[in-house]
Amino acid sequence: MYSLRNLLVAGGLLALATTPAMAGGVMDGIRANDSIVCLVNPNSPGFSVPDSQGVFRGFNTDFCRMAAAAILGDAGKADIRGIGFSDSMKTIVAKGAHMSSRSITRTGTRDANPGMRFVVTTFFDGQGFMVPRALGVKSAKELDGATVCAEEGSTTLLNIADWFSDRDISYRVENIADKTARLQAFFSGKCDVMASDRTALNSDRFLASDPAAYVILPEVISNEPLTLLAQPDAALETALYWAFQVMLNADALGVNSGNIDEVMADLANQPKAVQRLFGTDSAAGEMATQIGLPADWSYKIIKQVGNYGEVYERNLGAESAYGLERAGTANALHVDGGLMYPQPIR
Repeated sequence: MYSLRNLLVAGGLLALATTPAMAGGVMDGIRANDSIVCLVNPNSPGFSVPDSQGVFRGFNTDFCRMAAAAILGDAGKADIRGIGFSDSMKTIVAKGAHMSSRSITRTGTRDANPGMRFVVTTFFDGQGFMVPRALGVKSAKELDGATVCAEEGSTTLLNIADWFSDRDISYRVENIADKTARLQAFFSGKCDVMASDRTALNSDRFLASDPAAYVILPEVISNEPLTLLAQPDAALETALYWAFQVMLNADALGVNSGNIDEVMADLANQPKAVQRLFGTDSAAGEMATQIGLPADWSYKIIKQVGNYGEVYERNLGAESAYGLERAGTANALHVDGGLMYPQPIR
């Protein structure tokens, strides 16, 4: 005979099993407005920059579109807005946007803030230094007495304070919140050094009148897991996390925006992992029902945005203007020695 406890447990499991979709007020609002508001850096070449029509393009913007494709079935329904760093987290906490894909480092104190949630790391970076080539500096250890331009409110200031202090190197900081003003200060010679994430420095070089006049020093002084940020909402967080896993799994399985229709046309003969990833009557379909996504959400992500490797290569990769090799970095798939480890969709 069942005990009362067993009956309660069984009843709870039955209720869980019959729940049609994960509840979430933020997600409900996204669906009701048929739009997801996503914050990006207003001027970060390769990551987020407006094109000639004012449409934001770049690596980070593609994760805004990933979210719209997964949740609303249309990548074009991402309302992408450029915003300064110091205002981006405040806007999420104030419920002025649903998410941010703005190269924000996940840290313990930020993660403890109850008004926002870090969801999934899309890029592993590290902080570095950029200097004018004419300065003749080959290492950050030669920067004694230098003036460093850095971004107010970022982890950059803490990292450079730790690094210079640990090596007993003197420096002065120009703490400038506005990126345009910060770059003007650096390019005009007000600062000897620009400190930021190395990928940001690489893209910032292209905003100079002569990018070749600036070099990035070899030191990497921090770990910077750049992570999608969202309003606290279980359904939204789950959708973003697993949408990114779709992109990683497709990357590992060799499915991309160019061959996805061919794969779908012969899905029954594809490897089981591919069937689970895209079949509406398999794991992906079950997840769609539980989270409240379109039945073909995983297909929409890959068809409209691409897999992780595609997004990386077209925006940042070796054949792009920025020439950032993915091979041999933390952003490679785990089978290639990186940290991008696809979670199982099954």
